[in-house]
Amino acid sequence: MTTDATPPPRRYDEVAQAAARAIRLLPATPHNLPSENPATPARVPHRITTDQETVERDLMKLVLTIVELLRQLMERQALHRVDAGDLTEEQEERLGSTLMALHDRMTDLCARYGLTMDDLNLDLGPLGPLLPPGQ
Repeated sequence: MTTDATPPPRRYDEVAQAAARAIRLLPATPHNLPSENPATPARVPHRITTDQETVERDLMKLVLTIVELLRQLMERQALHRVDAGDLTEEQEERLGSTLMALHDRMTDLCARYGLTMDDLNLDLGPLGPLLPPGQ
């Protein structure tokens, strides 16, 4: 008595079709675009619609967000090293002036692209904001 544990071929076809539907890239169609009628519920688009006018600003926002996250991580690491006494006074001074200069440069770049430091703090939904408040 042998039992065949493999499902019938038809089941494989169903799974393959479901997977194909799940990963298929669909072109943006008019029903994917935001509705102009506020009474009509908004649909989640299958594709991201981008505005050519703001693509540079949006890209810069993403880059600056990553740089700001790294800057804050470096600043925390520097504070830990200062608290631990791992640095000489000269190293502490150089590190402090470098971090202040980086913060000033970040502020300048944000102003150049019409962003604030708060704009760089992405909301991660249930995880909360990316960056700590007040930075």
